Amino acid sequence: MQTLPIGGTNKPRVAQLLMCAPSAYDLLYEINAWMHLSNRPDKRLAWQQWRQLYQILTEQVGVPVELIEQAQEAPDMVFTANAGLPLPGKRIVLSRFRHPERQVEEPYFEQFFRAHGFEVYLMPPDCAFEGEGDAFYLGDLIVAGYRKRTDICAHRYLSELTGLETLSLELVDDRWYHLDTCFLPLGGRLVAYYPEAFDWYARRVIEQHFETIPVSPEEALRFACNSVVVGKHVVMPAGCPILRFYLEEHGYTVYEVPMSEFIKSGGACKCLVLYLLED
Repeated sequence: MQTLPIGGTNKPRVAQLLMCAPSAYDLLYEINAWMHLSNRPDKRLAWQQWRQLYQILTEQVGVPVELIEQAQEAPDMVFTANAGLPLPGKRIVLSRFRHPERQVEEPYFEQFFRAHGFEVYLMPPDCAFEGEGDAFYLGDLIVAGYRKRTDICAHRYLSELTGLETLSLELVDDRWYHLDTCFLPLGGRLVAYYPEAFDWYARRVIEQHFETIPVSPEEALRFACNSVVVGKHVVMPAGCPILRFYLEEHGYTVYEVPMSEFIKSGGACKCLVLYLLED
């Protein structure tokens, strides 16, 4: 496999974001521990929460947002973080979803990125990978989760493709089924994370490689780690005052958005956003 020329900075900059308005958002199946058909989202309230997130990102944080239209048969397509893993230079490794319910999203995302001039890379067959939901490109390394939604074979592919080290972190709690639900890169080597989502070895790896802000169980359950970071701005789910305090102590400007209707499907702010990086 040819290795892509990837830069060595540990501070990749976000050029814009990809979002998907919740025109067909709903809860029609159960594929994670948060989803219950008896507790479906209020669609009107979901629209209000999504719109508030969009407005904060575009008007207060000031980052451009690209939109993809939601397919009617893809109720979870609003969670664009799972579309793939973007790399600098308009490149993206597309996701290969584990569950058939989400596999219907794949051709729509592939068509979108090809139409927008991205160089598209596909995971090998039978190797599940759920994009930025389970992997973060940090410039000089990739941090990736596995077991719940992504197979560890995807980590090997990412390393071979980019020539970068991939830190493999095992997720052990069904409630934190994607890395972005329990691990929040904040820039440089600073991260917030919920330790109990990981096995003992992954916790040791995180502590050895990063300066960490542990997240409490109560705020982890409010999806505190599932926040959007753009420079020194953090947009996070409402109701996480402890993490907010630590972020502000580190010089971040913090915005809160109610995310109740998306948490019902197992997602929040970051799940609704895909980082598209500068060249």
